[in-house]
Amino acid sequence: MQGGMRSFLSHGNVIRNAVLQRVRMVNPLLQTIASSRFESVTPARIEEHGFESTTISDILNDKGKGADGSWLWCTTDDTVYDAVKSMTQNNVGALVVVKSDANKAITGIITERDYLRKIIVQGRSSKSTKVGDIMTEENKLITVTPDTKVLQAMQLMTDNRIRHIPVIDEKGMIGMVSIGDVVRAVVREHRQEVERLNAFIQVVIR
Repeated sequence: MQGGMRSFLSHGNVIRNAVLQRVRMVNPLLQTIASSRFESVTPARIEEHGFESTTISDILNDKGKGADGSWLWCTTDDTVYDAVKSMTQNNVGALVVVKSDANKAITGIITERDYLRKIIVQGRSSKSTKVGDIMTEENKLITVTPDTKVLQAMQLMTDNRIRHIPVIDEKGMIGMVSIGDVVRAVVREHRQEVERLNAFIQVVIR
C-alpha cells in the first residue's frame, strides 16, 4: 500500500518532465513558457495539484444511498458470526461497532482482519464470541470527515496500515470508505489531470 501511495504522488513529476520534453522537441522557444507555468507551483504541490478538489463526501455521493451508514454498524453484544454475516451480505470488509445502549455511541470497529487474527487463527467460535471481545477499540479508531481530502485519507490509511475508515460528521457516523474507494477516486482524478496536461500541450505547440 505504501509503495502504491509513493507511486501516485511521484507520478506528477514524471508527467511534468514529459510535458517539458515534448515542448522542447516541438519548439525550444516555448520551453520557457511551459516551465514558468509549472514552476508557479512548487514541486511538493505539483503532485497534489490535480487532486485537491475531491473529498470523502464526493466518494460517498458516488457510492449512492447505500453508503448512508444505516447498515454499516453492529453492537458490542452482537456475535462475531452475525457481524461477519452482515459484512458478507453487504459486500463490505468492516463494520463500525456501537454500544448496546440507547446512545449507540461509536466504540470501535471490526474488520475482516480482526476475524482472521482473533477468531480463525486462535481457534475461537464466532458464534459464541462477542464483537466487543475482538474489535479494534475506540482509542485506536481513525476517522475522517466528509470534507477530508482524498489524498489526506489515503495518507492516513497508508500510515496506519488500515483498509477501512469511518466517515464522521457533527451528527455521528455517515458512512465508511475503503482503500479501494480512495484509490479509485485518485485514479479518476489522475486521469483528469493527464487530460488537462495533454490539452495544455496542444495549446502550447500551436
